[in-house]
Amino acid sequence: MKIRKGDTVKVITGEHAGKIGRVLKTFPEKNRVIIEGVNLIKRHTRPSQKNRKGGIVEKEGPINVSNVMYYDLRTSAPSRIGYKMLSDNKKVRINKKSGEIIE
Repeated sequence: MKIRKGDTVKVITGEHAGKIGRVLKTFPEKNRVIIEGVNLIKRHTRPSQKNRKGGIVEKEGPINVSNVMYYDLRTSAPSRIGYKMLSDNKKVRINKKSGEIIE
């Protein structure tokens, strides 16, 4: 999976198409990611030690990684991600559109 935690991504298909957010968590075994502010779901929770009031809590739900694309903030455009070997045999991710190294 080429998308990592902390990457900025754009949703390209589905109900939330066009939304941009930061990846909060990845699930490589399920090919899913959780994106900040996208795919909000409501959970009905009971009062507990952590949540004294209980009630309805909104949180982000997972989205399939095939529905998102890396979003380059410098160029303000989505791009594919590739891999490249540097001269010191270090494998790095690169932006396929601009050729820049992604940290």
